[in-house]
Amino acid sequence: MIQLRDLKRQYEALRPQMEEALLGTAASGSYIMGDAVTGLERQLAEYVGTKHCVSCASGTDALRMALMALGIGQGNAVFVPDFTFFATAEVVALQGAIPVFVDVRRDSYNIDVDDLNAKYQYVVGHTDLRPMAVIAVDLFGLPADYNRLCPLCESLGLKLIEDGAQGFGGAIGNKRACSFGDIGTTSFFPSKPLGCYGDGGALFTNDDDLAEIVKSLRMHGKGVDKYDNVRVGFNSRLDTVQAAVLQVKLLHFEEELKAVNRVADRYNELLHDKVTVPSVPQGMLSSWAQYTIQCTDRDTLQARLKSAGISSAVYYPRTMSRQTAFASYSQKPSPVADDLTKKVLSLPMHPYITDEEIEMIVAAI
Repeated sequence: MIQLRDLKRQYEALRPQMEEALLGTAASGSYIMGDAVTGLERQLAEYVGTKHCVSCASGTDALRMALMALGIGQGNAVFVPDFTFFATAEVVALQGAIPVFVDVRRDSYNIDVDDLNAKYQYVVGHTDLRPMAVIAVDLFGLPADYNRLCPLCESLGLKLIEDGAQGFGGAIGNKRACSFGDIGTTSFFPSKPLGCYGDGGALFTNDDDLAEIVKSLRMHGKGVDKYDNVRVGFNSRLDTVQAAVLQVKLLHFEEELKAVNRVADRYNELLHDKVTVPSVPQGMLSSWAQYTIQCTDRDTLQARLKSAGISSAVYYPRTMSRQTAFASYSQKPSPVADDLTKKVLSLPMHPYITDEEIEMIVAAI
């Protein structure tokens, strides 16, 4: 079977360094917030280009702590794309705020800035909610349109959170993903562009105060020590073993980033006249968390690929606004997002896929 994300192949390529890192962590006896964690945070902040990186237990926790640090809660509206993973809107509801679902662009799968502006005007004119923030997702590895999002959020007085769970490694010009807006977040779930061997996440910001709040939140709201609790937080620390894994992977990340872009270029070259292939706007770089095509007979194609021993996946078969958990929310429709749920299909994409495997996939399509 040609896998969607072949993590075993990656492990074999990194085995000597990875085993040394894992055994070294086990021997250290420092399993929570060890030296590897603080070292990784410095390395990640330098890579992304922000003043602060604060690691945590998952990408979902990172998003929730971003909302908490910005003081977002009951009576607030937070604008999120309607076509993304559930966690982006889930954390808004967990904070007691209301997620307002915004349609996406067909060519990028990312939040539609024009529809965002329209939904903002609707909330202001027709509800009692106070608009507070936007969570923009870098879906499938491509950064959202921050060249337009940043000035719009500033003009409307909205905080901007970058959900870079799938976008780590992407860029707009010389500015890397997770460095846009007030706070950037990412996930280190194993299938993400930079993934660990369990759960993990991080927040990025240039704001000293926000960084200190997040550091407090991830350790039960601690102040000067763990028995001085200055706010209500929760337990969301990155394990030292996961930090050690990520330090090894970060050493090879740029090489893998180049490799997935070569794979995407090859797919586009061979598939552009057969299905709708993903595009990357000039001046942008994708980290290709997924390579996602659009086709009119998606289910038949997916069955065909399966019979040929080729993995594929549908991200996502249902929009956020159509999730059962949000059935009671009164929302305007997202026609593009609804249509995409019927057409998208993600193909195998990872740095270690071979030219022969790409040609097999294309032949099956």
